[in-house]
Amino acid sequence: MADYDVDVAILGAGTAGMSAYREARKYTDRIALIDGGPLGTTCARVGCMPSKLLIAAADAAHAAKTTAQFGVNTPAPTVDGKAVMARVKAERDRFVGFVLDAVDEFEPGHVIREHAQFVDDHTLKLGSGRNITARAIVIAVGSRPNAPAAFKAAGDRLIINDDVFDLDDLPRSVAVFGGGVIGLELGQALHRLGVRVELFGRDGFVGPLSDPSVKAYAAKSFAAEFPIHWRADTQITREGDDVVVRWADGEDRGESRFDYLLSAAGRRSNLDRIGLESTSLTLNPNGAPDYDPLSARVGDTHIFIAGDASNDLPILHEAADEGRLAGENAARLPDAYRRGRRTGLGVVFTDPQIGLAGQSYQALVDAGAEFEIGEVSFEDQGRARVTGRNQGLLRVYGEAGTGQLLGAEMIGPDAEHLAHLLAWQIDAGHSVSRTLQNPFYHPVVEEGVRTALRDLNAKLGFGPNPPLRCIDCGPGA
Repeated sequence: MADYDVDVAILGAGTAGMSAYREARKYTDRIALIDGGPLGTTCARVGCMPSKLLIAAADAAHAAKTTAQFGVNTPAPTVDGKAVMARVKAERDRFVGFVLDAVDEFEPGHVIREHAQFVDDHTLKLGSGRNITARAIVIAVGSRPNAPAAFKAAGDRLIINDDVFDLDDLPRSVAVFGGGVIGLELGQALHRLGVRVELFGRDGFVGPLSDPSVKAYAAKSFAAEFPIHWRADTQITREGDDVVVRWADGEDRGESRFDYLLSAAGRRSNLDRIGLESTSLTLNPNGAPDYDPLSARVGDTHIFIAGDASNDLPILHEAADEGRLAGENAARLPDAYRRGRRTGLGVVFTDPQIGLAGQSYQALVDAGAEFEIGEVSFEDQGRARVTGRNQGLLRVYGEAGTGQLLGAEMIGPDAEHLAHLLAWQIDAGHSVSRTLQNPFYHPVVEEGVRTALRDLNAKLGFGPNPPLRCIDCGPGA
């Protein structure tokens, strides 16, 4: 057996890499955690946390503008852009500090602050020039923002979503490119903070939604608040200090000028930066090796992939789960096991929020599943109308024959909580009928979930049709 420098080398000290380290540490003391870039995780530095800080400011401004519906008249709010960004950066730095403190608690000899590339299947060349060999390797190198070449026409007025959180003040106007999660969250938040925003999509994506009805509802809802072109052909030029966007979306076309072009066109894996071509791994057309998501293992090799590097499920809790799985299996080789993954869960922090739980509509269709759909509109849902947040549509999916609860897609108030509720029921293996046996208080938004489930249960043949109209009818209805 070869004599390696370490048992496990982990490339990347982000969420997945840190989780892999903690897990591998349970089985071996011979570990190298290698990262030459900025520490602090994508989530804390430029992702989940700073974006939610910006959204929190936007929500506060929006709430202050909508009090008249309750008969409460207040002066129009003013937004201090410098103060907004100062808080975003200060709190962001606190969150990053917590992560840095966690890395500082790792065994100092295990952390190598250098970049690394593969020399061969077991050998990594560090930025300093020295080589390190490893019995098993976990690739957790993360991802970076994607800015298509056409955007370079904006010159120094091109910013990526990471750059937003380093601004000292809010810009006057921004063209946001990308109708996915990042584009929707940042676009709406900047709009509500007084920035003139226009969003340009390309392929009709509305966040992660795949259910045609929910997607159409969401597209209409967001476009009613600020200008959005979901399927735009665009031409970008630079004229003086202005970024000029000429666009056509079907018969709708026009020209707009902005201070900045914000690329929110997704992220790309950093796998292309670590010399995978020097290994014996077979790479797919995207330049990545295929791997088993239930073991994190590449084929039957000693190499594992976790987190955003795989570009599969770029979500923090998924990255942490993959890191734990990869770290355990790498340390225990040749014993490596497949583990069941958690039930799918996704949230977009727009207003209304978007939520997904379990299997998506498209996943069920692609799998050829036989399923029924129950739904509820939040426009007349009791608690939603009370709070003036009565926008949204929830659709839940149940397996024909068994009545098993399979998944849901939604846009609506408190979707972050409703998605959790449904994901937990799906993870527990509950049927639609069993889920309906849970207590529902009155009046709460969760009663809307019950209405949708009753609709689904009836279509599955396990219950009566719900009343045509009610204010979240109680158990006896």
